[in-house]
Amino acid sequence: MKGKKKKNGKKKVIINSSILILIVVIISLLFVPLFKSLKFGLDLQGGFEILYKADSIDGSKMTKEKITATYKTLSKRIDSLGVSEPEIIIEGNDRIRVKLAGVKNPEEARTQLSTVATLSFRDIEDNLLMSSDVLKAGGAKIGQASDGSPAVALSVKNKDKFYEVTKEISERGQGKNYIVIWLDYNDLTDSYSKEGSICGTNESNCLSAATVSQGFASDVIIQGSFTQEEVSNLVDLINSGSLPSKLTEISSNTVGASFGEKTLETTLIAGIIAIVAIMIILMVIYHFAGFVSSVSMMIYAFLVFGVFWIVGGVLTLPGIAALVLGIGMAVDSNVITFARIREELLKGKSLPVAFREGSKSSFSAILDSNITTLIVAIIMFTFGESSIKGFATMLIITILVTMFTMVFLTRLLLKIFVKTDYFTDKVNMFININKNDIPNVSKNEQPKPNKFHKINFFKYKKACISISILIILLGGFIFVTKGFNLGIDYKSGTSITIASEQKITEKMLKADVKELGFKASDISKASDEMNIRIDTTLTGDQVKKINTYFRDKYAAKVNIGVVSNLVQKELVKNAILAVLLALIGIIVYVSIRFKFSYAVGGVVALVHDVLIMFALFAIFRLEVSSMFIAAVLAIIGYSINDTIVSFDRIRENLHNEDRKKLTEEKFIEICNRSIQETFTRTIYTTVTTLLPVVILLILGSRGIFNFNMAMLFGLLAGTYSSIFIATVIFVLLEKKNLGKKEKAKKVYTDEYEEKKIKGINC
Repeated sequence: MKGKKKKNGKKKVIINSSILILIVVIISLLFVPLFKSLKFGLDLQGGFEILYKADSIDGSKMTKEKITATYKTLSKRIDSLGVSEPEIIIEGNDRIRVKLAGVKNPEEARTQLSTVATLSFRDIEDNLLMSSDVLKAGGAKIGQASDGSPAVALSVKNKDKFYEVTKEISERGQGKNYIVIWLDYNDLTDSYSKEGSICGTNESNCLSAATVSQGFASDVIIQGSFTQEEVSNLVDLINSGSLPSKLTEISSNTVGASFGEKTLETTLIAGIIAIVAIMIILMVIYHFAGFVSSVSMMIYAFLVFGVFWIVGGVLTLPGIAALVLGIGMAVDSNVITFARIREELLKGKSLPVAFREGSKSSFSAILDSNITTLIVAIIMFTFGESSIKGFATMLIITILVTMFTMVFLTRLLLKIFVKTDYFTDKVNMFININKNDIPNVSKNEQPKPNKFHKINFFKYKKACISISILIILLGGFIFVTKGFNLGIDYKSGTSITIASEQKITEKMLKADVKELGFKASDISKASDEMNIRIDTTLTGDQVKKINTYFRDKYAAKVNIGVVSNLVQKELVKNAILAVLLALIGIIVYVSIRFKFSYAVGGVVALVHDVLIMFALFAIFRLEVSSMFIAAVLAIIGYSINDTIVSFDRIRENLHNEDRKKLTEEKFIEICNRSIQETFTRTIYTTVTTLLPVVILLILGSRGIFNFNMAMLFGLLAGTYSSIFIATVIFVLLEKKNLGKKEKAKKVYTDEYEEKKIKGINC
């Protein structure tokens, strides 16, 4: 009977494993078409991005209505450029960011976008009758026709001129008595004879053609078979011409198409290698459970792209970096669960019991660590600009998908296999636990001590803290004497990246920049790309001149980024605010879920990590840019993961102790034991998260090199601080509470606990 049950279990394992393999094959086949259907940012397909500051031409304050009118005018102009799926984003009350991925001629796009909107009144033979100055500022409003239908009301400023023109047109006779309103009329391409049938649509610069029956010396109504939406749109377009906004370019980024394609290719290769490497590591460490986790990871990656496609996200270089990083972080959820299952097995429990108990006890740590990272991602999205927003969007999606796939789905799949009973006496095959290491509880055998049980982590606290202080002081000294190597995001200026098959030296580029009439503040080489830094904020014409020069001379792929002082100040303010709010958010959440002393320990560790990152960037003279700040925020979210896992174990171990009788020596011993018990998980998680970062460093684009360096420094500092900083601070704060009764905190699990009722179930 037992042999038959075992045989059935084996059959179920084979069937279920085959289903998982089939899922992997299906995902692999669907992945390519899904990926191709995504929208790619200009850094991955080339294009043009520009940020404008909009000011009223008459010096009055910009209002929501005026910025909306300007937005609609830009949208109409972009339609004429033939760019598919452009991004036009209103930022604040007076800024508009335009992203044109795939645009063929960035210089033409810049010229057409920044030209002041021109409203003109013409006859059907395209002769100019009046210009926008005949109307009052913002002179178009939503009105009502005599029959109550929606109409456009025009407030006339020059009534004499308006009367003279309208009277003359009204006398031309039937079929000729039209005034045609044009926005950005082009003598070479626009004509009413060709565009009369499409006047008022997005396909034409012709806004409206109105019949004039008499001369008007007052305000007038344009009426017709308009819908409310059409009237509103026409009002905005007329106002953008009658009161055009002056657009000042405050930052821009130009990426050649071939440059973007190369970036996409190298980053994707790095990402695929990282995913495959993590899958192999999981299967080596956790055997069959690692295989199930790898399948979940593939589903995870597929769902992340699927959700990104559904929400209409634009995939950018930072977005891919967030995805690859998110995979490393997502694996952490499985590592925590697997570590708990192994611990229960090593206590002598059967596989079904160990799986149930391990899954239950790991949930609170997984939940807390993901929520803290989510808090930081939301703050990053709220206060970030452009690339940081893209990174934050992908990070938020990866966190949400992680909770579904790497927690719920992985556990569901493992539960199916555990229930087959096939692995009950094959725990080594299931999760890589030697059967000889499992104690026989019936024979009173004791669990073997943790492999790190002899390490006293608190013994090294002074040496570790001294090393941290030394690095921070050295970085501080270099900062005071030399300052940071600030990128154009935080210093303003122009960054030029050149990639060419020809051999280009720094000396050659220095001469080139001088010939162009500029002075390079820095010229450096990274991989096969050269980077030139100019402290001057270049104009559109200067960008065009430089782009053409290097393209013609070296057949180079050119990427040019420009940031003005105005943007730089805003970015600095937002970066500081985002970091502070992230720290405050973590303090509040950890205080609620744990207690304030845990929160203080965690935040001190986070501040340590941030200072170490800044110090190492100062020491190695790496560039501090907006993507560096994204890395700082990501590390704040990720580093707290390690800390919370340690804190969760400390809280659990202290829960079983009588706090009134707890001595300082025993308290420190419990904290040290908690670190010992989670140390294996810490190593595995650090390796799986560092792996994609290192691979991206080696194979990825230069565009995220400094970001990955920041992540490398931050991950190492975060792992180190979780052990030697956060816990030490917590111990120092909690010493004074020894002997006091601790207030109970609710710990959330993914299972309901049975309520014990005397006489019924106990």
